[in-house]
Amino acid sequence: MAALTGLEPVAVTAKPPARPRVWRGVVFLLAAAYFLIPLGASLWYTIYTPTTGVSFSPYGELLTADGFGPSLLLSLSLGAATIVLVLLLSLPAMLAVRLFAPRLRPVMEVLCTLPLVVPPITFVAGIGTSLRNGTEVLAPTPFWATLIAVQDPAFPVVLVLAYVVLVLPFVYRSLDAGLRTMDVRTLVEAGRNLGASWPYVLFRVVVPNLRSALASASFLTLALVLGEYTVASLLGYQPFAVWIVTVSGSRGQLSVAVSILSLLLIWLLLLAVSTVFGKERKQ
Repeated sequence: MAALTGLEPVAVTAKPPARPRVWRGVVFLLAAAYFLIPLGASLWYTIYTPTTGVSFSPYGELLTADGFGPSLLLSLSLGAATIVLVLLLSLPAMLAVRLFAPRLRPVMEVLCTLPLVVPPITFVAGIGTSLRNGTEVLAPTPFWATLIAVQDPAFPVVLVLAYVVLVLPFVYRSLDAGLRTMDVRTLVEAGRNLGASWPYVLFRVVVPNLRSALASASFLTLALVLGEYTVASLLGYQPFAVWIVTVSGSRGQLSVAVSILSLLLIWLLLLAVSTVFGKERKQ
């Protein structure tokens, strides 16, 4: 047509509207202000006093604060144990339901999200009552020593079991979102037809395709364990969150400084894992 008419084709380029970009910038600024202004105010509270002015001494006192190291180590240990246990329980169960009993998926979803309905106060009250009554009932049996061992203050296994129940809804949602993005049945059948065992299929075929979902579930679990106060306090243990509340009664600046550092620690861990998984996807 251009040769017949003698006219050269003119390329028409449509410019994208500027308003969506402006609105994205406004929303981003509002979200940044919502998160950063309270954090900045907390930081200013920890480093400034009207009498001495600006000082970073509260952050230096963290290393020598009584109970800081043991409580943080206890919370990290509880978080690691909770992550391992909840993934070992939930992932094989979800795979079994998807492969062999798909009609039970609604039932499993209701069971896994049920802890959201139960208030934490009621939950911990039931745990406390069960522990007291169980100690009396199991006293003549060999299980009494086991019941005492799970309440050891050095590493309370009862808190791990309680945290598994509390984080189960979040872990289920994360893993369910990851499983929806892949054809589990085809991958498992292909691995089994090639002679792979069930553990090999689980750890070498399914798990590598769920890296992002497993990372999300792990960080949600770690964040909940580091910030959980109600269950640990009412059961009489002192992990990191309980230690922060205990210190805040006498040393307010120190407790806020610890909270800021714990928040930054979680952010750095999340950024590091996101970077690692991003590189693996590119490779």
